[in-house]
Amino acid sequence: MYEAKKFDSIKELNGISERTMTEHYKLYEGYVKKFNEIWEKLDGGEVDLGAANQIYSEMRGLKVEMTFALSGIKNHEVYFGHLGGSGGEPKGKLADQIKKDMGSFQEWKDYFKATGMAGRGWAWLVWDRDMGRLYDIIGDTQNTYVNWNSVPLVALDVYEHAYFIDYGTKRADYIEAFFNNLNWDVIEKNFEQAVE
Repeated sequence: MYEAKKFDSIKELNGISERTMTEHYKLYEGYVKKFNEIWEKLDGGEVDLGAANQIYSEMRGLKVEMTFALSGIKNHEVYFGHLGGSGGEPKGKLADQIKKDMGSFQEWKDYFKATGMAGRGWAWLVWDRDMGRLYDIIGDTQNTYVNWNSVPLVALDVYEHAYFIDYGTKRADYIEAFFNNLNWDVIEKNFEQAVE
């Protein structure tokens, strides 16, 4: 069974209200609850395995929605885990890697903002272990565009629930506020672990 984690970032942030963060966290808790319900059903032998098929079956429905719920959990854990900082720019090995792979921090930031504007659900900066480099990807829903053997380092939630209370339709303003709250120490640590 999965347990919801607690995050220090569930408070008033620079440009993101406590109400937004609290409501957003409730959605994360909902993903945890739904994942556990699905897991129990699959693990408890309640599913007719003989009826499984690719068009429609309970097995297919539960397995697809399990990935949606679990991805929702993990995406939000990265998101909440690296918020609450003072923004700015990374330092150290991550800064060097961004410069190597993206040209400069500002070039990456501009590109990542555009990725966030283009996405329907998520934008991620990932470290790809196979290619040994950073790049940005879009996830239009929680469980799409998964890149195997890549580690999400920066997770930008661009579903409307992440910003609508504070910004209405002004997603670009929310993305700027998101950057102002990144904790680069957390991201740097995650990068170093990913590279190992």
